Amino acid sequence: MTVEVAPPPSPAGSVRVVPLLDAHADGVLRVYADGIATGQATFETATPTWAAWDTAHLPAHRLVVVDGDDVLGWVAASPVGTRAAYAGVVEHSIYVAAAARGRGVGRALLTAFVASTEDGGIWTIQSGVFPENAASLALHERLRFRRVGVRERVAQRDGRWRDVVLLERRSTVVGG
Repeated sequence: MTVEVAPPPSPAGSVRVVPLLDAHADGVLRVYADGIATGQATFETATPTWAAWDTAHLPAHRLVVVDGDDVLGWVAASPVGTRAAYAGVVEHSIYVAAAARGRGVGRALLTAFVASTEDGGIWTIQSGVFPENAASLALHERLRFRRVGVRERVAQRDGRWRDVVLLERRSTVVGG
C-alpha cells in the first residue's frame, strides 16, 4: 500500500506512506526516541532494540511515512489480548519525528492505518494518550476516535504519576 501524503510536507513530493520494513528499523527507532524524549508520548524512558520493538508489534498494519529514505513517522499495532474474541481489536502506537510534527504526517499515517486495519478485518482500534498530549488527542478525534475514559494515576514516568486517556475507534465497515 502506498498513499501519497496530501499536502506533501516536502517540496520534492517524495513523501509517502509505505509498509514498514526491517530496512526502516533505524529510522523507526530514531523517531521513537524523539517521542520518548518529549516525556509526553509513552511511559518508556529508553529506546528498545529493534528485536524488542519488532516482537512487541503485530507483523500486519505497520506503516511509515518516508521522505526519500528518511523515516518521518510510523504507526504499528499490538494485540490487546490472546483470546480469540479479541482477534479484531488492536492497540496502536503512532510517532512522528520532531522535525516533521505539524506537517500532516500523523494524519496520513493514521488514515492509512485505519484503512489497513479495516482491510484486515479489525473492528476496533484502541490507544492510550497522556492528557497533556493535545496534538495526539486532536489527531485521534479528527479521525473519529472517541474518548472512552481516563485511567487515573495508572503508572509513573520520571517519578510522576500519570493519567492516560483511553481512546477507541470502531469501524463502520467491519464488525457489528
